[in-house]
Amino acid sequence: MYYVGIDLGGTNIAAGVVDENGRIIHKDSVPTLREREYPEIIKDMAMLSLKVIRDAGLEVKDIKSIGIGSPGTPNKKDGILIYANNLKFRNVPMRAEMQKYINLPVIIDNDANCAALAESVSGAARDADHSIMITIGTGLGGGIVIDKKIYSGFNYAGGELGHTVIVSGGKLCTCGRRGCWEMYASATGLIEQTKEAAQQYPDSLINKLVDGDLSRIDAKTAFDAAKQGDEAGRKVVDQYIVYLAEGITNIINIFTPQVLVIGGGVSKEGEYLLKPLREIVSRDVYGKDVPQTSIRVAELGNDAGIVGAAMLGR
Repeated sequence: MYYVGIDLGGTNIAAGVVDENGRIIHKDSVPTLREREYPEIIKDMAMLSLKVIRDAGLEVKDIKSIGIGSPGTPNKKDGILIYANNLKFRNVPMRAEMQKYINLPVIIDNDANCAALAESVSGAARDADHSIMITIGTGLGGGIVIDKKIYSGFNYAGGELGHTVIVSGGKLCTCGRRGCWEMYASATGLIEQTKEAAQQYPDSLINKLVDGDLSRIDAKTAFDAAKQGDEAGRKVVDQYIVYLAEGITNIINIFTPQVLVIGGGVSKEGEYLLKPLREIVSRDVYGKDVPQTSIRVAELGNDAGIVGAAMLGR
């Protein structure tokens, strides 16, 4: 039996046919064109699903279900996307709209939850029953997997790990709270910290790497400078890793997952990021005399959304 997974993003809609083991058989994508109304976007999702089924050499009867991973808050029971802030989606009947074109069960969930499920099924946490994934991007997303199933609370809105506070009264977050982990440990937070260092240390390598144009600073800039021995870059990286470790330690103290997976662009720094991060977490985590959580880098990359969405029906 096969499954279709759809990763609905603000830029592209990606879909793929996935087997029982989380392996993509065939995938394709189309632009989201997110300024359109939801019926047009969902029709494209359905047409893309039919295309990948056909291009995989299969028929609709070979597919068990269609899973959709979307930004925002889902009502999984009724198949409704309650809210997605980067799409014009409010209380959108995703399941009913999809079933106008394809007569299959349709399951929806948050995209970060789908990524966590994907890593649990066939990625970095495939050997663990209990795992958590954080995704470091524009924001800081999270997904909790317990007994190989997504946990998102009674209202399907749980798992917002980036909106736990690590600095009381700190920076104002987009959610309206102050001091959220997302404000310090997201790629956006790291970029802001790097720009502040560039201004504080005008002779630093950070400035040279971007030819003095602070708008060119990205989440790699401080790491690149630090690796070349730049003191300002090292200070930014060291402090950033402390912020990241604060939140991860909190998560481990609450859930004690077997594996915590880190995804997103910053995770590509590999052991340069993970070695000091593990040292801080190991020092600070509660319960040092019991088996410890393994901190790993995500393996599935951009395919995680497709795989995790497909596995919602497994």
